Amino acid sequence: MKWTGLNELREKFLSFYVSKGHTRLPSAPLVPQDEASLLLINSGMAPLKKYFMGLAELPDGNHRATSCQKCIRTPDIENVGHTARHGTYFEMLGNFSFGDYFKEEATTWAWEFCTKVLELPVDRLYVSVFEDDDEAYEIWTKRRGVDPSHMVRMGREDNFWEIGSGPCGPCSEIYFDRGPDKGCGKPDCHVGCECDRFVEFWNLVFTQFNSDGEGHYTPLEHPNIDTGMGLERLACIMQGVDNLFEVDTVQNIMKHICAIAGVEYKKDPQKDISIRVVTDHIRSTTFMIGDGVVPQNEGRGYVLRRLLRRAARHGRLLGINEPFLYKVCETVIKENENAYPDLVQNKDYIIKVIKMEEERFAKTIDGGLAMVNATLDRLQAEGKNVFPGDEAFKLYDTYGFPIDLTREIAAERNVTVDEETFNACMKVQRETAREATRAALGDVAWTEDVLKGKEIHSTFVGYQTMETEATVEAILYSGELTDSVGEGDEATIILSQTPFYAESGGQVGDKGVITCGDTVFEVEDCKKTATGYFAHMGRVKHGVLSTGDTVKAEVNKDRRRAIMRNHSACHLLQSALQSVLGNHVHQAGSYVDDHTCRFDFSHFSAMTAEEIKLVERKVNEMILAAHNVTATEMPIEEARKLGAMALFGEKYGNIVRVVRMEDCSLEFCGGTHVDNTAKLGLFKILKESSVAAGIRRIEATTGWGVLDVLDQDEKLLSDASAAVKAGNHAELPERVTAMAAELKSREKALAAAEQKLASMKVDSLCSGAKEVGGFRVICANVDGTKPEALRTLCDTLRANHPDMIAILGTVCDGKGNVAVSCGADAVKAGVHAGKLVKAITAITGGGGGGRPDSAMGGVGDASKIPDAAAQMDSVILDMLKK
Repeated sequence: MKWTGLNELREKFLSFYVSKGHTRLPSAPLVPQDEASLLLINSGMAPLKKYFMGLAELPDGNHRATSCQKCIRTPDIENVGHTARHGTYFEMLGNFSFGDYFKEEATTWAWEFCTKVLELPVDRLYVSVFEDDDEAYEIWTKRRGVDPSHMVRMGREDNFWEIGSGPCGPCSEIYFDRGPDKGCGKPDCHVGCECDRFVEFWNLVFTQFNSDGEGHYTPLEHPNIDTGMGLERLACIMQGVDNLFEVDTVQNIMKHICAIAGVEYKKDPQKDISIRVVTDHIRSTTFMIGDGVVPQNEGRGYVLRRLLRRAARHGRLLGINEPFLYKVCETVIKENENAYPDLVQNKDYIIKVIKMEEERFAKTIDGGLAMVNATLDRLQAEGKNVFPGDEAFKLYDTYGFPIDLTREIAAERNVTVDEETFNACMKVQRETAREATRAALGDVAWTEDVLKGKEIHSTFVGYQTMETEATVEAILYSGELTDSVGEGDEATIILSQTPFYAESGGQVGDKGVITCGDTVFEVEDCKKTATGYFAHMGRVKHGVLSTGDTVKAEVNKDRRRAIMRNHSACHLLQSALQSVLGNHVHQAGSYVDDHTCRFDFSHFSAMTAEEIKLVERKVNEMILAAHNVTATEMPIEEARKLGAMALFGEKYGNIVRVVRMEDCSLEFCGGTHVDNTAKLGLFKILKESSVAAGIRRIEATTGWGVLDVLDQDEKLLSDASAAVKAGNHAELPERVTAMAAELKSREKALAAAEQKLASMKVDSLCSGAKEVGGFRVICANVDGTKPEALRTLCDTLRANHPDMIAILGTVCDGKGNVAVSCGADAVKAGVHAGKLVKAITAITGGGGGGRPDSAMGGVGDASKIPDAAAQMDSVILDMLKK
C-alpha cells in the first residue's frame, strides 16, 4: 500500500475501468440537466438515471460506464466544521452497468482494483452483504477468496438500496481496517461499529428487483450495477490521514486560508472549526459557480449564497475582515485544474462572482451582526434563551441576514430561534405575493372552479394559422357562467379551438377579434388556465355573443408577427451572449411583446460598450444569414440528445417542442417564431442593466421597432441641429464643440468678473469692520448673493485677514443663509465659526455648523437675522474668555 495523491487516485480508478471496457464519462454539471426535482447533483448515479431506466443510451452504444462525479450535499451543513468528517462537496467514483454485467464482474473488478492496483492489504479489508443475499456471500468467499471471518451480513437498513417503488436491490460494502488504535477499544469492536476503526469506502449496489412500494419485489429482466466510492475517503486511507481535511489537495487549500488569516491548524479548537468551514465551503462554491450557479435568494442559488456567506462569516472569526475567499478559490482551481479544465477557463468569472458576493455580504453582515448581538445581549439580560421569530424575519426580510446565520450565532450563545414564528412570517409574505399573482391573473384565477365538471374541448392551432372558425364553448361574466353577453360587457370566452397564443414562457398573449356576423368581441388578452383552457379576455364592441355560436377567431397579425420577431431574437441573443461572455450565461427570465425583446441572464458585471456592440453585431449577422427556423415536437430524451437548451428549474413533460435556428440555436420553447431569421429585419439593443445580484437584463427590439428607434434618433438630431443652428446633422458635432468652447470662455470671463466684484465687496466690507476683543468683526447682509458666492467672499476674507471674523447673511430666491469665517489668529484665540453659525441659526429657527475656520447654515426666519447678528459680539467675547 503506497501513499497516493487524490488526483492520481481519480485517474487510476477511471483508467482501470476503461481497461475493463467501460466508457469514461466526464463529470456532469452540478446543476441537474435531466431531473427538475433535484436541486443539485448529490450522487454518482444521479446524472445517469436515464441510462438505468432505459430512456437513453450512451453515444457509443456501450452499456458500461465509469465516472468521477462532483457532488454537493447540504443536509448536515450546520455540522460542517464542528466535526472533521462532515463536508458539503465531494467526488464520487463509480462504475455502472446498464443491463450488461452483474455481481460476478462487479465483485471481480472491485477486488482487483483494491488488492492489485491500490495494493491494499487483504487482511485489512472486510466485506458486508445483505443478510439474505447468499449469492453475494458465495461470490465473495468462494470466488474472490475473502476469508469468511472478514465477511459481515447486515440488515435492510444498512445493505439494501430502495427509494419507494421502482428498481432496488441489495448492497455489498467494502471496509478498510485502520487498526486497533483507531477503534473504541471494546473487545467486540467490528464492522458496523460507530467508532473510526472500520471505514466503509466502496458501496456496490446490485439493482436486481422492482419494488411496488408495498413490500413486493419482482426480479428485473436486466439487472444493473451502480457502485459509489468517495474519492476523498479513499484518499484518507491511501494517505494514512484521519479525515478529508488532511488529504493532500484539501490540505493545500486549508494552508492558503491559514496563511491569509495568520493562524495555524490544530492550535485552537474554535479556530479549527472556522478553518474547516471555509475550506469545505470554498470547494463547494468554486465548483457550483463554475457550473453556472449564481448567488440568489432561492433554490440552488440560495444554497450557494448560504455557503459563501457562512464561509465569509467564519473568515471574520479568524480575523479576516476583508474579502478573501476569491483568493482561496484560485488554490481550489489549481488543485483541480487537470481533472476539471473548465475551472481554469472560467477562472476570472468564478473569482469575480465570489468577490462581488463577499463585498455585498460585507455590507450586510456588519449591521446584521450588530442587531443579532444586541438582541442576544438583551435576551441574556432578561434571562431568556429564545430569539424572537419576528425579529429573525425582520433581519432576513429587511437586511438580507440569513436565518441560518442567525440560528448559528444564537446557538453559540445557547439560544434557540423561534423558527415557528419566523416561518409564519415567511408564509404571510408568500401569501401576499401569491395574492398579488392571483390579482395579476384576473379572470384566470377563478376560471378553473367555474368550469369544473363541464365537458370542454379546446385546441390551440396558433402555430399553423392566425385565424380559424370555432365554437363558443363557454362564456364567463362577473365570475359566473352565462349564456350570452351584449354590447359593452367585459367577459372571458372559451373556444373549441383558437389561434390566440396564451401568455406563457415570457411571451405575452395575443390580441385580436372574435366575430359572429355583425357581433364583434375584442380580445384584449389571452391566458391559459392550469388545466389548459385558453381564456380570451375582452369586451363586446357591438352585438350579442352566445354559447354555441360559430365564430371566427382572428389574431392581430401585425402584432403577432412583431412578437414572433422579438421572441426569435431572444434565442439569437442567448446564443450571442454565450459566444461573447462565456458559457456561464443562462436565461434567467424573459419578456416578449410586440415592442420589446427583454432577456435576463446570469452574468456578474455590467457589459462594456464593446461587448454590447459585439453581441448586437453577432445577432444581426445571424439575421442577415437567413437561417431557417423549425419547430418540432419530440420526446424529451431525444431533445436532450440533440443538445437542446432547457430553462433551469422549468418542468417539462415527456413530449417537448424544440425550436431550431439553423447553426445558431436549439432550445426547448413553446412560443411562436418566424420561419427564417431574415424576417427579423434588424436587431437593436436599447439598454443593458442590472436586475438582481448576478442577473443582467438586455432590452432590445427588431423589425419596425428598429425603424422607430432610427426615427426617434433622427428627430433628436434634427431638433438638436435646429437648436444650435447647425445647417445639417454632419455639422452638429462641430457646432456643439464650438458652442462648448464659447461657453467655457464666457464662464471664465464671468468668473473673473465675479472675482473682481468680490474683491470690491471685500474692500467695502473691511472698511465697515468693528473691533471686538482685539479682532476685527464684519457683520453684514449681502442680500441677493447666492450661497456659493457667499462662501467665496468668506474664503477671501479669511485668506487675506488672519485677524478678521466675518459674519455674512443673505436672502436669495426666498431662502436665507448665513456664512461665517474666522482668520487664523481668531481661531487660535478660541473663536469657532461652526459654533457661531449654530448660535445664529438657533435664534432664527434654522440649523447649521462647520469647522472652526469656516461654516454655513440655513436661516429659518430671515427677519430675525439682524437680531441674531446683534448678539454675536457677546458670543465672540465669551469664546475669547475661555
